[in-house]
Amino acid sequence: MKTKMLMVGLLLAGLTVVGDCKTTKLLTSWKNPNYAGQRFHKILVIGMSNNPATRSDFEDALSLKIARNGIEAIPGNSILLRQETGKIDLDYLKAQIRENQIDAVVVSRLVKVDRNVTYIPGQSYVIPYGYYRSFYGYYGAVYQQVYSPDYLREDTTVRIETNLYAATPPDGELIWTGTSDTFNPKSAHKVIDALIKLVVKELEKEAIL
Repeated sequence: MKTKMLMVGLLLAGLTVVGDCKTTKLLTSWKNPNYAGQRFHKILVIGMSNNPATRSDFEDALSLKIARNGIEAIPGNSILLRQETGKIDLDYLKAQIRENQIDAVVVSRLVKVDRNVTYIPGQSYVIPYGYYRSFYGYYGAVYQQVYSPDYLREDTTVRIETNLYAATPPDGELIWTGTSDTFNPKSAHKVIDALIKLVVKELEKEAIL
């Protein structure tokens, strides 16, 4: 079984983002029209990252969300020995999928991180003063102006693609794919949490889980 397509990477490590995880939106999704509703019993969750801790957190968390009666979800870190650098051993991956009788694979990857900086000009607010037309009234009103300084606002958008493949020979068949945007996440873990909720919701909606 050829599984090169299964090695799409998830590069969640190294996200240096600020703000609260306000919203995650599904931009696009596609379900294979040839999918006949077959149930998967063993699903491998793969996330490739140069940060082993972040990768493991993603795989463990998504596996917990996917697992249910009749479905065993296996985090990649529990059966795959992956080098941090160098060429991936696809023969080893194929053997692990075969030996563990895995019939589906979920893979997520970071598409891009956009950072937009917006200049917000300062403003002044005049506190009303009853004698504005007199010199002292004018001076007192102007003196009591309140200024808000200008500043730069950084907005961050993290785009992630998630695919689910049936691990069928010869190459594995794409069953579902979706692309999401997460706006202003506080950390990589905020991205993971929001992504997992969205992906599982969509897979349930499409009756794949």
